[in-house]
Amino acid sequence: MHINEFQNLMRRLYFHRDSQRGIERTFEWLVEEVAELGEAIQTGNKESLEQEFADVIAWLASLANITQVDLEKVAAKKYPNICPKCGASPCQCPF
Repeated sequence: MHINEFQNLMRRLYFHRDSQRGIERTFEWLVEEVAELGEAIQTGNKESLEQEFADVIAWLASLANITQVDLEKVAAKKYPNICPKCGASPCQCPF
């Protein structure tokens, strides 16, 4: 599945509810899911980690939908097979 296919799936499933919730509250849900991902990382539970990664990408797609951002398009534009800072692949930026 491509990014735009997943984003379209989230649009079909949740756009009506997400748009009613609004940008700010949808962003709050995304932040909450990122926090839950952090907790899953700390516990090291693989199943929980996988679930939280899925939730984060779902909420990110929902937020992109209600702000009218095409995630696949903007990701490909910013990361055109090279690091956007140093221009190398793999990245050669100093830590």
